[in-house]
Amino acid sequence: MRQEFIEVINGRENNLKNVHVQIPKGKITIFTGVSGSGKSSIVFDTIAQEAGRQLNETFSSFARQFLPKYSRPEADEINNLSTAIIVDQKRLGGNARSTLGTVTDIHPLFRLLFSRFAEPSIGWSNAYSFNDPIGMCPHCEGIGRTITINLDAALDKEKSLNEGAILLPGFGPGTWQWKAYAESGFFDNDKKIKDYTKEEFDKLIYSEEEKIVVSYMNGEINTTYLGLAVRFMRQNVGRDKDTSKAAEKKLKEFTTTGTCPSCQGSRYNQEVLSSKIKGYSIYDLTALQLDELCDVLQYFDDPNLKPIVDGILERVRNLCDIGLSYLTLTRETPTLSGGESQRVKMVKYLSSNLTGLMYIFDEPSTGLHPRDVYRLNELLVKLRDKGNTVLVVEHDPDVIQIADHVIDVGPNAGTNGGNVMFSGSYQGLLTSDTLTAKYLNQKMEINVNPRSVAEFLESKKSSLHNLKNVSIRVPIGVFTVVTGVAGSGKSTLVNEVFAKDFPDSIRIDQSQVHGNIRSNPATFSGIMNSIRKAFSVENNVDGGLFSYNSKGACETCGGTGTVELNLSFMDKMEMECSECHGDRYKQEVLQYLYKGKNIVDIMEMSVAEAVEFFEAKDIQRQLKSMETVGLGYLSLGQPLNTLSGGESQRLKLAKELNKKGNIYILDEPTTGLHLSDVSNILVIIKKLVDKGNTVIVIEHNLDVIRNSDWIIDLGPDGGTGGGEILYEGPPAGLKDCERSITAKYI
Repeated sequence: MRQEFIEVINGRENNLKNVHVQIPKGKITIFTGVSGSGKSSIVFDTIAQEAGRQLNETFSSFARQFLPKYSRPEADEINNLSTAIIVDQKRLGGNARSTLGTVTDIHPLFRLLFSRFAEPSIGWSNAYSFNDPIGMCPHCEGIGRTITINLDAALDKEKSLNEGAILLPGFGPGTWQWKAYAESGFFDNDKKIKDYTKEEFDKLIYSEEEKIVVSYMNGEINTTYLGLAVRFMRQNVGRDKDTSKAAEKKLKEFTTTGTCPSCQGSRYNQEVLSSKIKGYSIYDLTALQLDELCDVLQYFDDPNLKPIVDGILERVRNLCDIGLSYLTLTRETPTLSGGESQRVKMVKYLSSNLTGLMYIFDEPSTGLHPRDVYRLNELLVKLRDKGNTVLVVEHDPDVIQIADHVIDVGPNAGTNGGNVMFSGSYQGLLTSDTLTAKYLNQKMEINVNPRSVAEFLESKKSSLHNLKNVSIRVPIGVFTVVTGVAGSGKSTLVNEVFAKDFPDSIRIDQSQVHGNIRSNPATFSGIMNSIRKAFSVENNVDGGLFSYNSKGACETCGGTGTVELNLSFMDKMEMECSECHGDRYKQEVLQYLYKGKNIVDIMEMSVAEAVEFFEAKDIQRQLKSMETVGLGYLSLGQPLNTLSGGESQRLKLAKELNKKGNIYILDEPTTGLHLSDVSNILVIIKKLVDKGNTVIVIEHNLDVIRNSDWIIDLGPDGGTGGGEILYEGPPAGLKDCERSITAKYI
């Protein structure tokens, strides 16, 4: 059978230099190259974009209003496309009602199982749903948590009612609401709250409705007495209550969220919980860790149950196979990491019977321990073998080697990238002279001369989530790596326990830099003020002219560079502003020059070019920091909302490079980094430590682990099988730790 190819002819999107690529259909093609080289421009901005655009055009104009908007990518031709399914690292999100069980469609299978075979039977499958009024706990309405008043914030127990013991807004002495308590006749108004009997305290806080008389103007008036907690909750918490910022702030300040006392967090009403199969309620099963759930379901061997149980087992095993065995089906989807979310989506697609599709993955190895990467590879192969084309943007050597075809983009980033450096087999890549091949062929050695360790920062012992009453001891002034398989407790121990005990720690994670279309690397780093000042002094005009958020903004588009066209019954279209041609500035601003360039020319410069251009020390320092963290290819004016998680993390890191005496927590800083950039990150960490900082890194990358001064390894496994500290000490000693999975790979 003749091999078919997806073909891009003269791709020019972003930094691509008229690239021509042929991607074999029905195969796994992996795109490699440094960050910013143009991999994503080929895969996401050209191929996926055009596949999405053409698919959307098959729908009516009415339906298209509700679909994502895709523009035509810059290329002469794009041929032989298939329908694209993008499996990215965007978190699954959702709300408190969305769980791993609901999002993977495993929960509906459990509901079906229980509606048919549970005793006593309580009806059809919706009766077993915590999102249906029939099945939900009436107290928490199926959320599993309730909001209650935070008495420590609402009450000063050292004071009496007359002294202002009630701290809630509107309850001060003399106010109408205060009188309901002070004039109720139930309390001694000069008695401190801490001296109340249990009966008096319960009356003050929890009492239900009761009629009382209080003074009003010069007479008396009948009113209703309610316990303080009951009154506050009725006034502030409920479906139709005020949701303004002020109301949210009040709730945050005076309430606390706890497990629902009625259903103990299960979300179901008592009738559902009493309906069981083999002694298990639907909650008992879905609350089991996935690997334990597999073991328990083996005993559901009644032939009548088998078809449904087999369907559940297949999906649950797929989740376990991709390294998520430590999760439970009750886990809320907003709490899943980007890497976990991506792997959940993969499993969802595995159960699809559609073939001939094009699956596009964005660094699927993110967040995976080396032990679990082979499981990921098996899933990619399964998707291919079902008759699909699989495109993967990836840096992990263990994933790259399963490619049927490799396309290496480079040679470098930004304007120095955008070329196809190699296209062929994995073995062919290894013998090529590309940057990727160079680093695939070399291996870093374990650090045998780590920095000496003297003092430690020690957290309190904790059993949070799956931790087994452990504390973390972090040596001061060195580079510590926290390792362990996914779900072993690394993030809990470092980001939640240690960071809480040492609140001065600076966490540099992969969350988006708080920015919108109007913020960019120049504004984030603080050099924009200096650039505006340089233009202002040079031309003797107001500095505000050189800001597209101020006086310099193009009046037609308001400084955004685009205008929205409302075409009545058709899609709204975003068009380049015809006045400023996307430059964002008023045309008259462009006449003012600094060293022969106008402000738009400066904004289009890459960080690397700007380092050569500017001489001012403060501008140079910030630009060099960005270059050091591998962001030399970013343009000064690139909107921050277009940066990846890894780029956002490195931009935050650049801001910290010249500081000293801090504790830094870095969460997987190698995410999105080419092998050549990993050595760059190690140089940055070394600089931070040499300046007198303490650096803690949560990481799976073996080169980073080998280069540390101190390793703290958690495990031995994920979920309930983790939460122990297996090893703490210099890197070389880890190899002798028999229980450590990390030890087998370093």
